[in-house]
Amino acid sequence: MESQRQNNLFSWIHEQTASSMEYQGKRFQRHSEANATTASRLRIVYQTHATEVELAEVLLGVNAIESIASITRDSGLHCIELCLSEVTLSEAKTRFNALDGVEVFTIANAHPRLDIPGLLVMDMDSTAIEIECIDELAIMAGVGAEVAEVTERAMQGELDFEQSLRARVAKLAGAEASIIDNLCQRLPLMPGLTEMVSELQANQWRLVLASGGFTPFVGHLKQLLNLDAAFANELVIEDGKLIGEVRGQVVDAQFKADTVLGAAAKWQISNGQRLAIGDGANDIPMVEAADFGIAFHAKPKLAAAANGVIRQLDLRVLPYMLLDLR
Repeated sequence: MESQRQNNLFSWIHEQTASSMEYQGKRFQRHSEANATTASRLRIVYQTHATEVELAEVLLGVNAIESIASITRDSGLHCIELCLSEVTLSEAKTRFNALDGVEVFTIANAHPRLDIPGLLVMDMDSTAIEIECIDELAIMAGVGAEVAEVTERAMQGELDFEQSLRARVAKLAGAEASIIDNLCQRLPLMPGLTEMVSELQANQWRLVLASGGFTPFVGHLKQLLNLDAAFANELVIEDGKLIGEVRGQVVDAQFKADTVLGAAAKWQISNGQRLAIGDGANDIPMVEAADFGIAFHAKPKLAAAANGVIRQLDLRVLPYMLLDLR
């Protein structure tokens, strides 16, 4: 169990109702998420009460804070929101980003809403789960080092995805198909995945996997998490063995981007409510097709293309990146 708060400022922010507080000679005003007084909002998400001591020091050094709010979600992290002058916003963001164990992002007026049905399209490998499935299959098939090298080059955007996919799958030729079921039974979910999915589903969001990986694994996750759809590549199996090929439509970067638009049209998702999250260069078209694209523990090219970035914490951060104006 987490220890109790030791900082009076954060006790006031999160646990009290008084409209203002003076802390070490500086007066702070309160707002709520639904009635922020300025368009310039900065959110800071963190995991433990111990971080609040450092956050309080930074708050004392940031000028022109108009007000502070406690942002609550179901996923178990902590979050504060600052209303700031536009001039101060960039400096404050830089100061908070220098801290360990925090995520910092701005909230715009036309921002995706948690309280309105939306769509999240997710990559699977290294986003929804902690591993790259093809690398694990390769290890089980005895060709791990050869495949991992190609995977990393593809993730960095150095290789064409379809060519690299076929090259890696070819190295699995002759492996027993039973390695697929074995891996399905021990897929390591990304920390925070189940909490994030549950909160979004509770707010009538649609959730989709679009993966350059393989159908058995996205199918397993779809059933486990009650997702709305899942797309991936199909491995060809003959006589109980992998033959080193994929069949049908290749789920590449463009397919992922098309999935965002197609799923949004299918379920009549409002403009502004289409989200995508991934970790590699192959996810860039997908996050750019979304209204709000998120880079998760991502390679630099994707982080530069995304609207929001989760650098340190887990997937529970995502609901805090959305507005809830109820």
